[in-house]
Amino acid sequence: MHEWRALFLLWAVVEATQDCPKPCTCQSLETMGLWVDCTSRGLTSLPTLPARTRHLLLANNSLHEVPPGAFDHLPQLQILDVTQNPWHCDCRLTYLRLWLEDRAPEALHHVLCASPGPATAHPLGHLTGYELGNCGWQLQASWASPGIWWDMALVIVATVSLGLLTGLLCTISRPHH
Repeated sequence: MHEWRALFLLWAVVEATQDCPKPCTCQSLETMGLWVDCTSRGLTSLPTLPARTRHLLLANNSLHEVPPGAFDHLPQLQILDVTQNPWHCDCRLTYLRLWLEDRAPEALHHVLCASPGPATAHPLGHLTGYELGNCGWQLQASWASPGIWWDMALVIVATVSLGLLTGLLCTISRPHH
């Protein structure tokens, strides 16, 4: 009976780690999920991560950014170490910042920016949204956007209404002889 249990455990470990990213090592956790260690692997981008990842170590690599939604398919992810990477702290790091704010706010003080100039050597958690860049949250460049047409129509209606009201008041206030 013990042999079957040992074989089942061995099968579970092999099954759990078979989709481990090539440059990383993976271990099954007793509480289900995977410990994925990608520390010091020279990564310049995130590898494809198994959905069962619970602990993810990405420290000491060459990561500059995290694509939006990179961890959305990892519902079990609880521990994320992204320290000692040359992070480029601009809009491309907004997703990582928000993810850490929600799940591990203390980690934001250990993620240091390598660039751009004003952010260099500052913790990601200390940067304001303005310091991360404008991130595309700006007004539309075209003056002919639909909102402008509505505003112009409103101004015209207000002007015509004001003119009619002024004319009406002038005729009422004029004495009749």
